Amino acid sequence: MKPFASAFGAAMTALSLTAGAAFAQDADPIRIALIHGLSGSSFEAFSKQSQTGFEMGLEYATDGTNVVNGHPIEIIVKDTQFKPDIARAVLEEAYGDDDVLLAVGATSSGVTKGMLPIAEEYEKLLIVEPAVADSLTGPDGNRYVFKTSRNSSMDMQAQALALQPDETLHVATLAEDYAFGRDGIEAFKSALEGTGATVVTEEYVPQGTADFTAATERMFNALKDIEGRKVILVYIAGGGDAPGKIQAMDPARYGIEISMGGHILPVLPTYKRFPGMEGAVYYYYESYDNPINNWLVEEHMARFESPPDFFTAGGMAAALAVVKAIETTESLDTEDLIAAMEGMSWDTPKGEMTFRPEDHQALQSMVHFKIKVDDEVEWAIPELVRIIEPGEMNIPLGRDGD
Repeated sequence: MKPFASAFGAAMTALSLTAGAAFAQDADPIRIALIHGLSGSSFEAFSKQSQTGFEMGLEYATDGTNVVNGHPIEIIVKDTQFKPDIARAVLEEAYGDDDVLLAVGATSSGVTKGMLPIAEEYEKLLIVEPAVADSLTGPDGNRYVFKTSRNSSMDMQAQALALQPDETLHVATLAEDYAFGRDGIEAFKSALEGTGATVVTEEYVPQGTADFTAATERMFNALKDIEGRKVILVYIAGGGDAPGKIQAMDPARYGIEISMGGHILPVLPTYKRFPGMEGAVYYYYESYDNPINNWLVEEHMARFESPPDFFTAGGMAAALAVVKAIETTESLDTEDLIAAMEGMSWDTPKGEMTFRPEDHQALQSMVHFKIKVDDEVEWAIPELVRIIEPGEMNIPLGRDGD
């Protein structure tokens, strides 16, 4: 039996006779906009995974009907082209001309930041998935924004836990110079507070950088004469192969290790160069054993001859949140949806997530992995060390509530 059916059987019967009847009886379609970058960047793969996951999540939650409380769900897909001005324009179009109930997106944190004021202007919900930056539910956010994706603090608190920090650990960081990178490194430094570990230098490079020589030499110089454990932490979402280029400069001659979070499956073959490396990742399909993830893996393998990736799981989590909200709200009015979603918990491929009422960030687990190399597997395997539960991470509040 699927989780929603078991959790809501009797409750849904009562709901259909009370508040839910007011909007269920009309059976008007509910329109949802998926707003992602589908052209213009290597991040297109993230967007496509997220869309696939969202569609599969709706299918799972509605037993294949794509109908919630009698309302058919219509998905409208819009392309931001990874440009903030286009993202704002298509979101305005979705809220206005298309009259969507809510929107889901976007892929890039920088692009998504520009969309947040549009949600507030139209007083309609924006569910952020898969953009990561803490600031999206922080100073840039507002009460109409909910975030199912993990944030930089989760990435980095989990990464810090995976490094098992103490006074012997010395870290140099490398990140791209935009919201994702800077938020991530700030979160990492915050996660190390009180552990005795030290960040000795921070390097930021422009997005799209392909030559990391100068930054790497500066990090080597900052670390090479220090006693203890010496690590270069790479926090770059795009291309350029920073870890490989750093590795080619032979950090081991100075006793320096490389650490980084996990990545999507097409990138994991490059991790075969780092056997035994430990880190943290949002999701790996073999790490979770629950009915939703088992269904997702089985169905994705059957349909695409490949396992789901972590943005697929994220898209599914967003869809499951949308269905839970529509099932439990007193009406489809935005204020009632907000009331239903603040503090709402729901099941996902990663286990239970909860929207924190104060800032609408979804609290969720992370995966501590160790890289295993198997010649019969195309990619490096982020083998599960353990699941890092939400309560183990002290995720800062992004904003002070409504």
